[in-house]
Amino acid sequence: MKKPKPAPARVPAKRTAAKKRTPRRPRYTKEEIHRIFERFQEALPEPKGELDYVNAFTLLVAVVLSAQATDVGVNKATGPLFAVADTPEKMLALGEDTVRDYIKSIGLYRNKAKNVIALSRTLIEEYGGAVPQTREALEKLPGVGRKTANVVLNIAFGQPTIAVDTHLFRIGNRVGLAPGKTPLDVEKALEKIVPEPFLLHAHHWLILHGRYVCKARKPECHRCVIVDLCKSPEKVVDA
Repeated sequence: MKKPKPAPARVPAKRTAAKKRTPRRPRYTKEEIHRIFERFQEALPEPKGELDYVNAFTLLVAVVLSAQATDVGVNKATGPLFAVADTPEKMLALGEDTVRDYIKSIGLYRNKAKNVIALSRTLIEEYGGAVPQTREALEKLPGVGRKTANVVLNIAFGQPTIAVDTHLFRIGNRVGLAPGKTPLDVEKALEKIVPEPFLLHAHHWLILHGRYVCKARKPECHRCVIVDLCKSPEKVVDA
C-alpha cells in the first residue's frame, strides 16, 4: 500500500506594506472657522442657556433633570421646586417623595428624584453644601455625567467647556466643523478648532443654532447666519 504523499508545505504569503492613511483635510480653514464664530457672536453677543436657575446648585439640579426632557418642561417643574428648595440642605429636607411630586411631569422622574436627593446629601457631606468647580468632582455626584458637568462649569463658573448635546453633536457632524462618532469626539475636536476668544460661548451658539435653525429634520438654511460659509452637503440654497 502506497503511503499518501505529504501535503505541500504552505509558503507564507508575502506581507504587503501597510498603506499609510492620508490624514483627512479639515473641511474649513482657520480663517473660515474664525468667521463662522464671528457671525454667531454678532448675531447673539451674550448667549444664555434656557434652563431657569437661581444659583449653582439649582443649575446643577436643573441640568440633571433635563436629561431626555425639554428645557420648557423642566422649567415648569423647577419653578415651584426652587421656590421652596434652592440649597442642598432644603432639598434634602424635602425628601425624595416630595421632590418626586414636584417633578412628576418630567420623564424618568422617579430616578431623577432619587439622584437629586443623593447629590444633595453628597454636597452637604463632602463639599459643605457648595457645588464643586472641577469636572472630576462633579462627575462623581449621582446623576451627573460629563455633559452635565460641562454645562455647570461653563454657566455657573465661567469655564470654557463644551457640553455636547444632541443638537451640538448633529451640528458638529452635519456642518463638518467637528466630525466625530461620539459626543466626546466632537467635544475634543471643537476644543481644538474653536478660536480662544469664542470658546466660552461656543457650545451655546451651536446648541441654539441646532435647536432653532439647523434643525434635525429640515434645516432652515434661509435663516442661517453662516449659510454662505457652510459646507454641509445638506445645505439648501434657494435659487
